Amino acid sequence: MTVAREFASVLSPEGKLEPTEAFEPFADRLKQANDELWGTAFRQMKLVRAFDREGTNLQRQGQLALYVQLEGQEAAQIGSGLATRPQDTVFPSYREHGVGLVRGLDLVKILALLRGVTNSGWNPEEENNFRNYTLVIASQTLHATGYAMGQTLDGKVGTGNADEDEATIVYFGDGSTSQGDLNEALVFAKSYNTPEVFFLQNNHWAISVPVSVQSPVPLYRRADGFGIPSVQIDGNDVMAAWAVTGQFMDDARAGKGPSFIEALTYRMGAHTTSDDPTKYRTRDEEQHWRERDPIDRLEKYLRAQGTTDAFFSDIETEAADYASDIRRRTLALPNPEPLQMFNHAYAEPNQEIERQQMAFFDFEASLEEDA
Repeated sequence: MTVAREFASVLSPEGKLEPTEAFEPFADRLKQANDELWGTAFRQMKLVRAFDREGTNLQRQGQLALYVQLEGQEAAQIGSGLATRPQDTVFPSYREHGVGLVRGLDLVKILALLRGVTNSGWNPEEENNFRNYTLVIASQTLHATGYAMGQTLDGKVGTGNADEDEATIVYFGDGSTSQGDLNEALVFAKSYNTPEVFFLQNNHWAISVPVSVQSPVPLYRRADGFGIPSVQIDGNDVMAAWAVTGQFMDDARAGKGPSFIEALTYRMGAHTTSDDPTKYRTRDEEQHWRERDPIDRLEKYLRAQGTTDAFFSDIETEAADYASDIRRRTLALPNPEPLQMFNHAYAEPNQEIERQQMAFFDFEASLEEDA
């Protein structure tokens, strides 16, 4: 579809419906939504923020090796995640806890990965096609494009059956746009007309490097060079994220090829808990974005529609209970058997792995001799 060249937004920071001109191509899609959907979105945004803060606490208390914060990006993730269908496949990077929640992933599995008690996290086929986290920047974009090429070759695209046609969505950050992997993925996506949505969460900082250093032009315009339609949205607007993603995913399933979304948002926390953003950001900048909090924005809208205090207080209680349950189950995770690290490195027996396993046995034996 053809879209206008400006910021697409519909829900203002004051919680009012004020669609921009760039949102007009997607406006009809909002007719498919209702306040029940936005209530679901609000609940999931609150749950994942509670998870996020509990994950940060667990890392600070020495229970996780590392934690990757998402606070501030809930609307981009929950809105786009709710726009996917069960048959779609999701390729996250390493911060998409909200998308994982929408897809039904038990988020303790993310903490198990960050606690170091599992090597890969989960089996995507058992988790509603939500693929594993990828810590190597942008590598998942190539994986996604390859998978989407397969969807086309398998005849799972453009059949006209909305309940079975498939698409792929891949998430990445602004730092990934400087990687060769993403650019190669875009070349192949356009060349093979893959059923794919590239979803960029521009949270303004690639660790300590601002976007303005990486790109003198808005990142969504880079898609022009690949002949891929793109749009920039308000990433703190859950309605815009849902509507634009839903339209592009429908286009992908229908065989209209790839598209590109740049969601302008902000990570309120650190890049990871090993980072200190006070070294490169200002308090004024953080306050500017705090006043545009995506959850507060949706709450204002829902209250204006007559949603009761009981609804919000019930979700507050549920979120607190959810965080407590996450903590309890994370601390109860068993330590893995040491030999497990050799079991799934390759599908078939491998001499190098066997050599490493023997070296491990010898090391363990040396500890007993020393004792």
